[in-house]
Amino acid sequence: MAMLSTALSGPKSATSYCAPEFSGLRRLCPNNNSNSNSHSQSFLRFSSPRKPLKSVVAMAGTGTFFVGGNWKCNGTKESITKLVSDLNSAKLESDVDVVVAPPFVYIDQVKSSLTDRIEIAAQNSWIGKGGAFTGEISVEQLKDIGCKWVILGHSERRHVIGEDNQFIGKKAAYALSQGLGVIACIGELLEEREAGKTFDVCYQQLKAFADAVPSWDNIVIAYEPVWAIGTGVVATPVQAQEVHVAVRDWLKNNVSAEVASKTRIIYGGSVNGGNCAELAKQEDIDGFLVGGASLKGPEFATIVNSVTCKKVAA
Repeated sequence: MAMLSTALSGPKSATSYCAPEFSGLRRLCPNNNSNSNSHSQSFLRFSSPRKPLKSVVAMAGTGTFFVGGNWKCNGTKESITKLVSDLNSAKLESDVDVVVAPPFVYIDQVKSSLTDRIEIAAQNSWIGKGGAFTGEISVEQLKDIGCKWVILGHSERRHVIGEDNQFIGKKAAYALSQGLGVIACIGELLEEREAGKTFDVCYQQLKAFADAVPSWDNIVIAYEPVWAIGTGVVATPVQAQEVHVAVRDWLKNNVSAEVASKTRIIYGGSVNGGNCAELAKQEDIDGFLVGGASLKGPEFATIVNSVTCKKVAA
C-alpha cells in the first residue's frame, strides 16, 4: 500500500524551482522573461542515447495534425461545464484533428454539450467484450455513448496500475476490431533514459502493439517520456524529434514504409501554450497529447493552433 501511495503522490512540480542535478544530465532553465505566454519552462538536457542514430532515417508523417486532451481524473460537473463552454467558443484551425478524453463519468455530459468539431476519447477500455469485470469499461459501451477514440498504454496505466506491454497490445487489438481508434502511448522512465535504453524501451512497447493489432489505419502513437509527464520538465524539441524519428524508422523497418509515413506520432509530456510552437516545428512531431494544459480551454486552443507553426516550418 505504501508503494501505491508513493506512486500516486507524483513528482513535485518543476515549474517553480530548478530541480537538483541528475547523474548524466545538464539542467537548463530558460529566462522566464523571454516567454511571452508567461509559462515557466524547464528542460532536461540528457546525454545522447548510447545507441548511434546513423541508421535512423527522417521520414516525416503525411497525416493530419492531431491534438488530444487527456483530462485524467480531474473535474466536476461545474468545472467541466465551464471547460466545454470555453472549447465551444474557441477558434480552432480547421486542419487539425482534435480529441478530448474526459473521466468516464463525465463523457455523456461532454458529448451532449461539446461542439462536433471535437471528438471524444476514453482514457481506458477493457481487453475484450464486457461482462463480469467489476470496474471495467467495454469498448462497446464507449461506442454506445459516442466515443471515437481510446487512450491505451499511458504510463500511469503501465507504472501505477501495472499493465504490461502484451496486455496493452491485446486491448488495442480489441478496440480496433470494434471500430474504435487507439491513441497508443509509449515512453521511457528517467532511469531508462539515463541508462541509454530509451530506444529499446520504446521499441519493445511498439512491438507489443505490432504483434497484436490487425491494422495501423486507426492508430496514433503518442511518445510520452515518463519523466516529463506532469512534472513541468519538457523534452527539448531536439530530444523529442530524435525519438520520433527513431519510432518512424522502426515502423518502416518492422511494419512498412507506408505505415511509417501515414502513422501520426504525437508528443506528450508537460506540453503547454508556451512550448508547443517550438515542438510543433519539428518535422516528425505530428501533434500533441496534452495533460494539465488541456483543462484550460484557451490554452488548449493555443496548442491546437500551433499547427500554424508546422506550416511555417514546412
